[in-house]
Amino acid sequence: MSWIEIVSLLTAACAAGAVNAVAGGGTLITFPTLILFGVPPMIANATSTLALVVGMGGSLYGYRNHIADVKPWFTTFIPVSIAGGWIGSLLLTRSSEQVFTELVPYLVLFATVLFMLQGVVSGRLGRQLHASDSPTSRRPHLFVALFFQFLVSIYGGYFGAGIGILMLATLGFMGFKNIHQMNTLKSVLGSLINLVAAAWFTASGLIDWPRMGLMTVGAFAGYYIASTYSQRLPQKAVRRLIAIIGLIITAVMFWKL
Repeated sequence: MSWIEIVSLLTAACAAGAVNAVAGGGTLITFPTLILFGVPPMIANATSTLALVVGMGGSLYGYRNHIADVKPWFTTFIPVSIAGGWIGSLLLTRSSEQVFTELVPYLVLFATVLFMLQGVVSGRLGRQLHASDSPTSRRPHLFVALFFQFLVSIYGGYFGAGIGILMLATLGFMGFKNIHQMNTLKSVLGSLINLVAAAWFTASGLIDWPRMGLMTVGAFAGYYIASTYSQRLPQKAVRRLIAIIGLIITAVMFWKL
């Protein structure tokens, strides 16, 4: 790797870690950066997933005070999340490089649109922050939510960008009202989905280890900086910038790939 690539990967991973800590959508930075330096899309996806999954521990630490509140739902959502994440990663490793490459622009566009919608949905959920209603456990709602979470987990294992807003939608359908509890459960489930996918990608030999190591260092730094100074960052400006970047990346990938 040239020094330009080293600096670029560190910077991209640091930015992705910070964006994930503040708003989510860091994959929209790391994934195209790897492709820019000639990494095949499938390996870029796997390497980005493993590099960023470690940093998710920062999100779990930040929401540690709400773990006890959502712990009763672990046995409900964790099994389908792990199963879906494994199936998604299996589908990726069983797909041809050409098929995945052709899907990349559409996946990035889908993730970008989800990212743009996240602010609207999170804002509406945030207005219900102090509501005391408990999430429903009625069978029809529960079965629909579990099925949707299973589909989200498959997508998460296959590509992953934008799954946060999909999981928030699932939890909102269940009747969750406290946004902090929702983000806590979302972080736990997202970590497991990506961890399962990262483990499968590693076993399948899809990880570019030198680049992954560099990006892990950058991601750690980004999560630390953002968790320390996140209250000082203009989050709306960050979200708009990432949305614009995502749309530009989508256009470039449609043209290039």
